[in-house]
Amino acid sequence: MKILVAEKAGFCFGVKRAIDIAFDIAKEAKGGVYTFGPLIHNPQVVERLKQEGIDSTDDIHSDKIKTLIIRTHGVPPHIYRETANMGYRVVDATCPFVKKAQRHAMNLKDEGYQVVIVGNREHPEVKGLIGFAGDNVITVEDAESLPPLKGKVGIIVQTTQRFETFKEVVLKVVSSAREIKIYNTICDYTARRVRETEELARKVDVVIVVGGKNSSNTTQLYKLSRKHCDRVYHIETGDEVEDAWFDGVESVGITGGASTPNWIIEDIVRRISAMADSPGQREISGRR
Repeated sequence: MKILVAEKAGFCFGVKRAIDIAFDIAKEAKGGVYTFGPLIHNPQVVERLKQEGIDSTDDIHSDKIKTLIIRTHGVPPHIYRETANMGYRVVDATCPFVKKAQRHAMNLKDEGYQVVIVGNREHPEVKGLIGFAGDNVITVEDAESLPPLKGKVGIIVQTTQRFETFKEVVLKVVSSAREIKIYNTICDYTARRVRETEELARKVDVVIVVGGKNSSNTTQLYKLSRKHCDRVYHIETGDEVEDAWFDGVESVGITGGASTPNWIIEDIVRRISAMADSPGQREISGRR
């Protein structure tokens, strides 16, 4: 059985950077290290951080905090203002792509544009962007939910959104707005992972999507794979892999979300290879 692994499966640049920051702090700190909310959307990584002495909290006023790490998704401006006066160390692990989106949101607001954010309003990244975009911000997940806009409109997008969704919203705004300013703030790594996953799903019998069930971009990969392959499974760890999934299967594709560590993907590859009638032929999809 052939096993194809998407080249961009696993940690993106922003997530790897945040994880490295957190583990470096764990080595030097003597307790009291917390992340503001889960550092990334992967329960297994969050548990490893906990084992290293880094827990998560939503209470920035806790007297237990000695070092607070801002999560990869970023936070609204008021969190920065409040934590600056708390007396503990604040380490900002916000993804640089998210930081750029935050700056664009703030600039659009200051320039008098009606800010539109394409993304999931309940996602922590978007909650942070809303804080930079101001009280009149509009958030939409698709073009259908966008109201008619006729003034100056500025558009940004959640870094893990699909480009097609972003484009549809932009085209709808173009049809009615008087002036438009657009920033494509989709992460390049995310865009490449989406393309690779789509190509992978078209040419294999089974797709395994690996990542947190609470991860927005992993769920997106699952839904995208379902459009091109009939047998798609979203799992978090190798323990969820079932023998029956591979009956009569000649090829398996594996992809993973931005918060999925490589050690989980490698474990899944080993388990699937062991389940096959013969050792799996592991290839990297998309590599030239």
